[in-house]
Amino acid sequence: MRPQSLFPLFAPVTTLPGIGPRLAPLFERLVGGRVVDLLWHLPSGVIDRRFNPKVAEAPSGQVATLVVHIDAHLPPDSPRRPYRIRCSDETGFLHLIYFHAREDWLRRSAPMGETRVVSGLVEHFSGEIQITHPDHLVSLAELDSVMTVEPVYPLTGGLSARQVAKAARAALQRAPDLAEWQDPAWLSRQNWPSWKAALTVLHQPQGPIIDLPERRRLAFDELLSNQLALAMVRAHLRQLKGRTLSGDGRLRTRVIEALPFTLTGAQSRALAEIDANLASPSRMLRLLQGDVGSGKTVVALLAMLTVVEAGSQAALMAPTEILARQHMATIQPLAEAAGVRVALLTGRDKGKARDAILTALAAGEIDLLIGTHALFQEDVAFKDIALAVIDEQHRFGVHQRLELTSKGQAVDVLVMTATPIPRTLLLTAYGDMDASRLDEKPPGRRPVATRVVPLARLDEVVAAVGRAVDHGGRVYWVCPLVEESETSDLAAAEERHRVLASVFGERVGLVHGRMKGPAKDKVMAAFAEGALDILVATTVIEVGVDVAAATVMVIEHAERFGLAQLHQLRGRVGRGERDSTCLLLYGAPLSETAKARLEVMRATEDGFRIAEEDLRLRGGGEVLGTRQSGLPEFHIADLALDGDLLAVARDDAALILARDPDLASPRGEALRILLYLFDRDAAVRTLRSG
Repeated sequence: MRPQSLFPLFAPVTTLPGIGPRLAPLFERLVGGRVVDLLWHLPSGVIDRRFNPKVAEAPSGQVATLVVHIDAHLPPDSPRRPYRIRCSDETGFLHLIYFHAREDWLRRSAPMGETRVVSGLVEHFSGEIQITHPDHLVSLAELDSVMTVEPVYPLTGGLSARQVAKAARAALQRAPDLAEWQDPAWLSRQNWPSWKAALTVLHQPQGPIIDLPERRRLAFDELLSNQLALAMVRAHLRQLKGRTLSGDGRLRTRVIEALPFTLTGAQSRALAEIDANLASPSRMLRLLQGDVGSGKTVVALLAMLTVVEAGSQAALMAPTEILARQHMATIQPLAEAAGVRVALLTGRDKGKARDAILTALAAGEIDLLIGTHALFQEDVAFKDIALAVIDEQHRFGVHQRLELTSKGQAVDVLVMTATPIPRTLLLTAYGDMDASRLDEKPPGRRPVATRVVPLARLDEVVAAVGRAVDHGGRVYWVCPLVEESETSDLAAAEERHRVLASVFGERVGLVHGRMKGPAKDKVMAAFAEGALDILVATTVIEVGVDVAAATVMVIEHAERFGLAQLHQLRGRVGRGERDSTCLLLYGAPLSETAKARLEVMRATEDGFRIAEEDLRLRGGGEVLGTRQSGLPEFHIADLALDGDLLAVARDDAALILARDPDLASPRGEALRILLYLFDRDAAVRTLRSG
């Protein structure tokens, strides 16, 4: 149960004054539907309203607060003209300008003959001094409350600055004084205030908040809640009984002998770490990360063979049918060389063929099962599954991971990803897992020559594509994200397809995110088999087919993509015997950040270095497209600014659980409140389920 002290913060925003049914959906869109969401919605800047000149001395282009006499209301003679209110002080005249305003409201707000305080941006126009739509128009008694430094909050359509500021003030009044959860010695070393005092300063700042110790305090609170929650989940997993699995190496030896290359040092290290996990009595939850083509599938196969040698079964699950078939194509010949029985199960398998696979699986006649979401279905029953390998975890929810592991007793889990994740993000997203990195390319993988070319030279690029096709190469042509709209992305891809088809004829295919799965697979397969020479695509091919004959990757408007995405796309070529090229086409002029991104791509193929640069250039909020990749989005912490605090939070979380695993001490009780405050309730529940 959430602690009672937090009830006011987790009440709906509609419990705050002034937020009724009309405004509630707008606040929900901007911040979320609860009072606490407003606390985390910090100002992005400030407006200083303390400048209080006489009318004649008010400079143009500056925010000023003026005390004036209301002389006259001048309604417009046509709806297209503004409503004007003439005001004055002893030094001169000022006009207040309103477009589409209600006259009755203006006459009530500024009655003729009275004194009013007006604050806003001063403009000098045709020899007159004016303020258009003043931010404040109030009585003289409110002068002091207007002449302050006012926070500026990020807004959404339909909400005014005043409405959001008023709601944030009301939310702040609801914030209770909570027991301190930070270590007192650390707190005084950092010279940080209490969490409530920090919040108060951040919602009433006197200048930019980015470097304030109060923001760092709250960022650390958030990072500590993240690291503590992950550490608790991890500790809970460690308590779950596993099973010791070790093989005799006979199957693995046969497969290693059948490989056309020797394992890299990184592959051998990762295997040793996985073997140690499998042999220990605790459950394995390990992340295997490596670039496209670094040999993750082979490592997964060798791990699965250990399980088969120990007399159990293993499953490998991929997010798409095309990827599942690709894994099958890699694994099947090697498994057969070792005498291991392997089968493929996808949504396409129906009727008798499917029944035959399920019968053999339940009888233990299939050692390795490769498949898609179809593996989750209730009627899929293993005789004894001991290891689940999950490819591209971020395409699956955690609950799906649990569904697969529930098909056996104490199932070990190996998660694979080709998304290079910076170390700092790895801690925040996969802190509940052990991690292995494949940071070497298998021998024989050729480097991809990367060139940065202005879009103005498009004709030359089309000619170069023609030459590559004439020499038997195949070409990916990726169209840009025009905006966050599938329709406009599609329009760009369709237009490029039309232009290229007019040059190269029918051997140009098109694939995009709005196509149905089977239609998409059909085009991809035609490209893989050589029936198409050029594949025009939106980013749907980022994680996708392995076409060894593809030698050219053209990325249009490369400056609109993140580094991690550019790197993933480039990894689609350079997989065969021939030299490959990646052409990054950009539209001028380039921003400094875009220039830096393209330069990193030109300089290196190291996915991990690229991921670190991506984090540095974009900040933690956007890196790797957190929305797609399932990485956490923080309210206050910014990993580009607060990376140093993450390491401290991780150490602190480990220390806390070593001393007080049940969070039963007074500090432990306060830390439980911290977990609830940042929506880490699930971690508290693991304490109970113990």
